Amino acid sequence: MSTRQSADGGPLRVSPLYDAHRALGAKMVAFSGWEMPLAYPSGTVSEHRACRTSAVAFDVSHLGTVRVEGPAAFDDLQHALSNDLRRIERGRAQYTHLLDEDGSVVDDIIVWWVDDERFDVMPNASNTSDVIAALGGDDVTAERAVIAVQGPEARARLARTAPEAAEVRRFSVARFEWGGATCLVAGTGYTGEDGVECAVPAVVAPAFWEAVMAQGVVPAGLGARDTLRLEAGLPLHGHELGPGITPLQAGLGWVVGWDKPEFTGRAALEEERARGPARRLRGLVADGRQPLRDGSELCLRGDHVGILTSGNFSPMRERGIGLGLVDADAQLLDGDAIAVAQRGRELTAILVRPPLWPVREETG
Repeated sequence: MSTRQSADGGPLRVSPLYDAHRALGAKMVAFSGWEMPLAYPSGTVSEHRACRTSAVAFDVSHLGTVRVEGPAAFDDLQHALSNDLRRIERGRAQYTHLLDEDGSVVDDIIVWWVDDERFDVMPNASNTSDVIAALGGDDVTAERAVIAVQGPEARARLARTAPEAAEVRRFSVARFEWGGATCLVAGTGYTGEDGVECAVPAVVAPAFWEAVMAQGVVPAGLGARDTLRLEAGLPLHGHELGPGITPLQAGLGWVVGWDKPEFTGRAALEEERARGPARRLRGLVADGRQPLRDGSELCLRGDHVGILTSGNFSPMRERGIGLGLVDADAQLLDGDAIAVAQRGRELTAILVRPPLWPVREETG
């Protein structure tokens, strides 16, 4: 995989689709050591709405792929990761966490169980080296591009060029052939919409991307990917997950395999479960269109009760939205009003239970 120099002279990795993005007029930005498309000329809001109404494609090649193989692979992953692989089987994918001993989330991960003794572990870009240190395995990120085709029309449009890929069920994993190369597909995504993610060998990736574009699929960048996942109430590492934030605080207790033997961070999580998390992740919807900004203080009658972990403008609700960690002692309920202190002023927002789109009946 090739590299380019950043503005400060440091190297940035680029995906096999770099030239295709430039040809489409993408605005390229540095992100987690990569140069990736932020948005295309139509803009983030247009790309976001296209995903909610038709179909878009994201280049997510910056995500890592760590291949863990061999007779000990299953047991090694069971001990290191929070979720229980016994809940799934070969040909399935699972969302899981790599935890620190204090129970906080080192990374959130999708595991693709490809063969009996082969697992493709998909960490966040900046955490690939930490995941390899914890799990072992080989970094095969440079060997492929990962293209996420998402939206209510994603499967129908993808079926015109890769019918086998379009047929994979949600959270299933399968091989398919395209352009003389063996590819992988999983029924996964990060948008709140239906769709798949295709891991395509680098040598055929540009042609595969062009074939997908030819079916009327809209190219979308990191900007839309973030607003989509925020509307869907999906956590982002470094915001809703990270040092000091546990799965229980993030409302992701279902990612913990309580019935399996020892795993990293279990003792700390058991203690937290017994006493109850001191804070919990909540959704927020502002009164107006002004975007909410992460890092803003959450207040109730002048008292600090939490921190906004992510915020932006919702293209679908046409309001500011956010996710935040709110102190359990505040005893706030869905529908309660809270103040978001940002840029010298206070905005009023209502607490809601994620996802933030589609709109739940009780939140209006």
